Order: sequence, then C-alpha cells, then structure tokens
Amino acid sequence: MRIHPLDLAIVIVYLLGVTALGMRFRRTHHSATTDSTTAGREYFLGGRSAPWWALAFSIVATETSTLTIIGTPAISYAGNLTFIQLVFGYLIGRVLIVLFLLPGYFRGEFFTAYALIEKRFGERMRAVAASTFLITRAIAEGVRVSAIALVVSVVLGTSEKLAVVIVIALTILYTFEGGMKAVIWTDVAQLFVYMTGSAVTLLLLLQRIPGGWSEVSQVAAAEGHKFQFIDFSWNLATKYTFWSGLIGGAFLTMATHGTDQTIVQRLLAAKSERDSRWALLSSGVIVLVQFVVFLLIGVLLFVFAQHWPLLAAGERTDRILPLFLVREMPVGLAGLLLASIVAVAMSNASGSLNSLAASSVLDFARLRGRSADARQFLRLSRGMTLAWGLVLMGFGFVKWGPLLEAGLTVVSLPFGSLLGLFLLGTFDGRANARGALAGMFAGLAVVLSVFQFTKVAYTWYFLIGACVTFFVGSLVSRLADTKSAT
Repeated sequence: MRIHPLDLAIVIVYLLGVTALGMRFRRTHHSATTDSTTAGREYFLGGRSAPWWALAFSIVATETSTLTIIGTPAISYAGNLTFIQLVFGYLIGRVLIVLFLLPGYFRGEFFTAYALIEKRFGERMRAVAASTFLITRAIAEGVRVSAIALVVSVVLGTSEKLAVVIVIALTILYTFEGGMKAVIWTDVAQLFVYMTGSAVTLLLLLQRIPGGWSEVSQVAAAEGHKFQFIDFSWNLATKYTFWSGLIGGAFLTMATHGTDQTIVQRLLAAKSERDSRWALLSSGVIVLVQFVVFLLIGVLLFVFAQHWPLLAAGERTDRILPLFLVREMPVGLAGLLLASIVAVAMSNASGSLNSLAASSVLDFARLRGRSADARQFLRLSRGMTLAWGLVLMGFGFVKWGPLLEAGLTVVSLPFGSLLGLFLLGTFDGRANARGALAGMFAGLAVVLSVFQFTKVAYTWYFLIGACVTFFVGSLVSRLADTKSAT
C-alpha cells in the first residue's frame, strides 16, 4: 500500500530539511583549532555551549527510537498500560545518577564516560568498558534502524534495504560534517516533530472512534484490563510489574543514562554540572508524558480496530500504528506523522554515530596517539563516524523479533555489568582492576545464563548484572590484595 504523492513529498522534504539543518554546523569544525583537546570538545561535545533545555530534549530524542514510537502502542494494543511502571523506575534512576555518578564526570576534562574508568582502574579497563559499549550500542542501534525498514515497507511497499540505506546515508552526512552541535539541534527539531505528530494521532483517533472517550471506556471495561497500569505481583517472569518497573527500571536507567556514552556524552556537553543535572531530571518528566501518550494511542487503536480492523490474522502488532497512519490519516497529515517517525530514527542514529566515533577515537590508546594534531583528530573522528555508519547499516538489514523488547533485551545483557563496574569504582575504595575485570565477566556470564535457562524477564537483567559484577569484583579485589600482601 503506497501513500499519497503529497505525503511522500512531505517525508522527502523533511529528510532533506533536517539534513540541511545539520550541515549548517559544518563551518564550526573548519575554524582554526590548534590542538586535539579543543577539536574534541568542539566535535564531540559541541563546545559545551548548548543550553540545558536543548540537552534535555536531545536526551529524550536519543532514548526514544522508532521502535519505541511504534512498539509502545503495540504493547498496549495487545495488552494494557503496565509498561508505564518501567517509566517510574526511569525517574528514580535519573535521581540516582545525579546523586552518585554525575559528580564524578565533572571532576576532570572528560570527553567519554570511560575516561572515568581509566582514572579509577587503568587503561585496560577503560578499553574493556568502551568495547562493551561499542558492541552493544551498535547491535541495539541496528535493531532500531530495522524499525525504519518496517515503517517504510508499510508506507511505500518498497525494499526495506533501500529505506535503511537512504535514512542512514543522510544521517551520516550531517553527523559527519556537523558533529555534536548538529546532533543536539537536529534532536531538538525532531523531538518537536514527533511529539506533535503523536499528539495529533491521539486526538484524531479519539475523534474517529464512534462515541469518543465513552466508547473507549466501555470497550476497555469489557476487556477488563486495558487501563490497568499497576501490577503488584512478584512473578519474575512477568515483564512489567510494579517491582520490576521501579527497581529494574531504575537500574536500567542508571546503566543506559549513567554508563552509556550515547547519553553521557550529552551530560558532558553541558556548560556545568548544574546544567547537566537540570537536563537529565527534566528529560524524565518529558519521557513520562510521551510514554503516557504512546500507550494511550495503543489503547485507542485497539478500540478503533473493533470497528475497522487494521491487522490481518497473524500479522505482527508492531505494524498497527504505521497501518493506521497510511490508511486512515488525511492527506498531508499522514506525511507529517510519517516524517515524525523517520525523525526519531535519524535522531537515534545520529547520536549513536557521534558517540560510537567518540569512544573509538578517545577510549583506545592506539587511536589517541594518532590524534594529537587537531586536523588529524578531525579527520580520524569523521572517518570513524563513516565506518560506524556502515556498521549500523549492516545491522539494519538483519531481521529481528518484536522490535521494542528486542532492543531493550540486547542492551540489558551486557549493560548491567557495565553499571556494576561504575558502581564498583564509585563505592568500593579497595576495588582494583583485576577484581573489576573478574566482576564484569562474572556479571555477564550470570546474565547470559539467566537469559538462556530461565524465564526471568529482561527488566531484571540490569539489576542482576550490576549486583553480580559489584560483589564478585569486591571479593576478587580483596583476595588479590591478600595474596599480594603475603
């Protein structure tokens, strides 16, 4: 099913417009910089000149992906609103980052999260932590990129691979040229586009449902659980409960926002620790609002489908929102809303490209030694941006399972161990590099075993990985101290 030519034109104009916006920042990196430190601050941290509110928007746009915007409504369409319990944990996790992790990032001139690990555990552990990030983020972003193929295949009825190539190529272009400033300000524009699109979708759905909100209430009551948003059960196999949301969601956010270079890079781009704190906490409020909107859209889609079915028998629920946009939206408005979904994908990809390049160039001694000169540093940074763009394009061609949960599961396997490493360095003064490495391997092994051999939900993986890493790391560090003392 193809969309109206006007809608297609809107999507194309948007793609070209946001690329042009990012390209505006190209001239910044051609100014005279005399050293790699200045060049790094400019290319990877935007010169630390962005206001806190722009960073807050950028954080939200980065953590919100196409698989979120189409996957979250699919969850409430098929189930209920209990996913929102995970967002409660997101808020708690942000507060914990502000209290325990953020101060450490501002006790020096750090460009990546893993420079803090080197300060505490040495160069080898910095490389281990950075490698964990690079591999995990590349795969997780590949899942997100594949969501673009799903949307475009519904809209245009064309090749999924071609859609991935076009979107990633344009994103590489403005990220390659504009660096972090381009990423932040295109994120701001893209957040406004997709939040406006989501609000319009919600209102139009409500208008199209016969009987409006009263009909929604009746259908939800007949189903018995569509508006349920709290589940106090302790079943570890249930993905979304109050406890897995509050505890698991807090550890999830501490890992993704406190140790993942993609988000930490935005925190480091703030003018001061105070601005960084404001950016992170205010982003939590925006995230809560947007997930409420996404989940309500899913419930309204369920009610709408009782009158006019959208999915064929056996068709994956991730297609429900794109199908509604193509079939039911007025001409012109459908193009705007489809552009908003593409906006999210480009925002994610640009942020990941810049952070992957930053970690590659700055976290490995061999590359740091090749980038002392500012011009050479910029050339190497752009080369890494291009290389990682090709990697993401490759992962985008892979066929994944249910999109939202696939992405979260990929991140949850190793990032709990990475969080445990940061907590070990922060809270255990006796921890050493040998213990930290042993702890990370133990944490990853336990999480992989839980994933493979149990039915425990992915929402607990961050907690399990962090705790095992911390306790094994502490124990091995003390055993190593005892042996060296004897």
